[in-house]
Amino acid sequence: MEPQDSPRSDAPFDELKEKCAVFGIFNHPEAGNLTYLGLYALQHRGQEGCGIATMDGERMIIRKGEGLVSEYFRESVISELKGRSAVGHNRYSTAGSDSQRNLQPLSATISDVSMALVHNGNLTNAVELRKSLEEEGALFTTDVDTEVLVHMIARSRGEDLVSRMETALASVKGSYSLLALLPHALIGIRDPHGFRPLSIGKLGDSYVLASETCAFDLIGAKYVRDVEPGEMVIITEAGLDHFRLFPKIPSAACIFELIYFARPDSRVFGIPVYQARKRLGRRLAMESPVDADIVVPVPDSGLAPALGYSEQSGIPIDMGLIRNHYVGRTFIEPRQSIRHFGVKIKLNAVPGLLAGKRIVVIDDSIVRGTTSRKIVSMLREAGAREVHMRITSAPIHFPCFYGIDTPNRGELIASTHSLDEIRRYIKADSLGYLPIDAMEEEVSLCQEKREAEAGMTGSFCKACFDGNYPIAFTQEERIQHGLFDRPVR
Repeated sequence: MEPQDSPRSDAPFDELKEKCAVFGIFNHPEAGNLTYLGLYALQHRGQEGCGIATMDGERMIIRKGEGLVSEYFRESVISELKGRSAVGHNRYSTAGSDSQRNLQPLSATISDVSMALVHNGNLTNAVELRKSLEEEGALFTTDVDTEVLVHMIARSRGEDLVSRMETALASVKGSYSLLALLPHALIGIRDPHGFRPLSIGKLGDSYVLASETCAFDLIGAKYVRDVEPGEMVIITEAGLDHFRLFPKIPSAACIFELIYFARPDSRVFGIPVYQARKRLGRRLAMESPVDADIVVPVPDSGLAPALGYSEQSGIPIDMGLIRNHYVGRTFIEPRQSIRHFGVKIKLNAVPGLLAGKRIVVIDDSIVRGTTSRKIVSMLREAGAREVHMRITSAPIHFPCFYGIDTPNRGELIASTHSLDEIRRYIKADSLGYLPIDAMEEEVSLCQEKREAEAGMTGSFCKACFDGNYPIAFTQEERIQHGLFDRPVR
């Protein structure tokens, strides 16, 4: 059976998207401006909206709006963000709509203490928690699961906000890298499995927390270490204190952060992303070799693995696909149809380079297959004699519930079609994926010794590939997520 274009296949790019980025800094005279720069470095993790909250003594100032960081945060807006501490957020929506009211940071005053909250991840039991809170009289103003956390913290018992946060999080399931800004503290928390990244940096006497280390590089901060899974760090004028909120369990860091989401110049989960991707390319050349004339990466995430594939195979690499780096969030398609218009907005082939060549195309993943099909067709139209597609991840069979925007299972081409059916659909001469165990082995070999010694060496989360979700779902959650054919773990 040949796959049919899904209802969403007319979207410009058929790709997975990360939910968001978080950034925080404590005790710096330029906290607002540095948070702007941190979010700018993390723009790849969310482009729909952004926000910053600063703390000026006891007074909280929040500015947030739709669009890219550089679009919303003009100099006049940044100048309003007074204070020596701040948190920021870039949003890509996987929970809630795209409206202004769903932007973060979210704020609340609890027992006369102001708090701003930003969150990267996805709470898998948010629906049932929200329903329970609403039955108790809670009023929600957004659609995002972060507001569930705000209400739970407000209703929890404890001597202070820190103990309330600890109590509230005991009832939460799912993924979260969470920052909370208080008048005299910045708090960072990572869920017990450590699905999403969160790193600690230092800039002079100031501590910084961020989703990725590339944000530290831009502002001149030094990477210290990662927040460990299940750990809370509390930054005050006295320095950084930390303690474990939950007992140690096997970590389940999202392997797709290393394959695709994170910037290649970042270090996430104690692993340098560029080196990991290059290793994946080398392993792919060993697992799925092909006789060809040229290796062509799908930019930008395909560049490092394509270099690895080229080095291992001896096949020269060249930029047969050029990316337009100035793609806006919206565009108007001409009334008269242009072939492959959606993909050409982002990518275009180099005709003179490809004519008569046998090409190996390196990409990070195939989701619905529609973009891969258009890329193969575009390369053939540019004169390629053969097109062989090689993917640096395994086939995506299952949706993610831990902070990645994946289609439902019926739209994932690998969930309903064999390797050869996918190959025929994308019109490639051959198709090869990297096996799951090979993926995990290669990225694990890049993990730095100090992170391994910190106990961050558990299995990666590979649920989108094998359906083995690290967090067990209740029957109600399984129905909600459409997991009828998977046994309860």
